[in-house]
Amino acid sequence: MATAHAKHHDYHLVDPSPWPVVGSISAFIMAVGAITWMHHMFAGAWLIFGVGTIGVLYTMASWWGDVIREAQYKGDHTRVVQISHRYGMILFIASEVMFFVAWFWAFFNSALFPADAVHATRDAIFGCGPGTAMGACSVPGTWPPKGIETFDPWHLPLLNTLILLTSGTTVTWAHHALLENDRQGLKYGLILTVLLGAAFTCVQAYEYAHAAFGFSGNIYGATFFMATGFHGFHVLVGTVFLLVCLFRAYAGHFTPKQHLGFEFAAWYWHFVDVVWLFLFICIYVWFRGAGPVAGH
Repeated sequence: MATAHAKHHDYHLVDPSPWPVVGSISAFIMAVGAITWMHHMFAGAWLIFGVGTIGVLYTMASWWGDVIREAQYKGDHTRVVQISHRYGMILFIASEVMFFVAWFWAFFNSALFPADAVHATRDAIFGCGPGTAMGACSVPGTWPPKGIETFDPWHLPLLNTLILLTSGTTVTWAHHALLENDRQGLKYGLILTVLLGAAFTCVQAYEYAHAAFGFSGNIYGATFFMATGFHGFHVLVGTVFLLVCLFRAYAGHFTPKQHLGFEFAAWYWHFVDVVWLFLFICIYVWFRGAGPVAGH
């Protein structure tokens, strides 16, 4: 019987799993909770959202735990399977690139054509900035809109740039240490990268807390916080990704020839670094305008 079911190929035929169904149900519950909570339909909507969120997180942890066991202990991730996984990760990162293209497009559309009729109508309806009455834009066609006090790019944004660039160096150190089977170098590199990722998040949170403009009421704030905020979320996700790799490194996982999970984490982290460089150059430095600057 065992011989009849023996595997004679290099492909991985996955076992039946409950996680697609559990994840779908949890995501549906989370969406319903979020919608009813945002529309204030009833008092306990946040509980529904919380239950759905816990279900999604549990599904993610359990499903990826299964993937780790398939790779580490069951030997299902052959060279052929790893090639397919690499293609999948490349396509995922490509989709993330297009995700950020949308936010850059929104920002550039407003920054490059502030005098466009569509933007003039929008400013007349929503106002130009904090403390500016609706329809009171006395200087149409300017960027940033009147009343916006932008960040000094050479203060906290520059600090975060240095933090992320340094983290890219430390994760590369960890990768090369793994290739040389230097377990201590792998652990030290991952520890430093996780700490730098956490530091970036803290600095960005401090920056947001001291912003002189809000998300609502002006197009500059909306495009700024959507672009940099989603990047900050990706940094948080990447930090968790690397933290899991650190735990796995201490558990004895990864070898110089079998470390796909860590390799994908490193790819993702470098993607986050590159996106931040574009954000820093375009949003903080290039298109911040000549108006008042916070920090001076």
